[in-house]
Amino acid sequence: MIKVLLQIARRRLVSAFLYSIEGFGAAWKSEEAIKVEVALLPVLIVAATYLGDTRLEQALMTSSLLLVIIVELLNTAIEKTIDRISIEQNDLSKKVKDMGSAAVLGAILNVILVWTLVLI
Repeated sequence: MIKVLLQIARRRLVSAFLYSIEGFGAAWKSEEAIKVEVALLPVLIVAATYLGDTRLEQALMTSSLLLVIIVELLNTAIEKTIDRISIEQNDLSKKVKDMGSAAVLGAILNVILVWTLVLI
């Protein structure tokens, strides 16, 4: 019984991973912001490795960068969902998209705060 459950769990994890890769690929194809943020990621991770004095500082700096990518993916999903519902101009749709954009801004401000606190 446990062996069967582990096989099911393993299959589910593999499927979830493959769906995640597809989702990232879709965002990559349609969103310029993802391309810019992912292009900056390796450079900034290397910078975090050199600038952070401890592993904790390096982890905080790196995780703040990863949070931007995560929030950008969620914002993209929200935008695509709104566009799927209707491409017509709508005040509520605009508010929802603006809120997603504000979340991305919050994640970017978090990077600035974390990096500033670590480097000062």
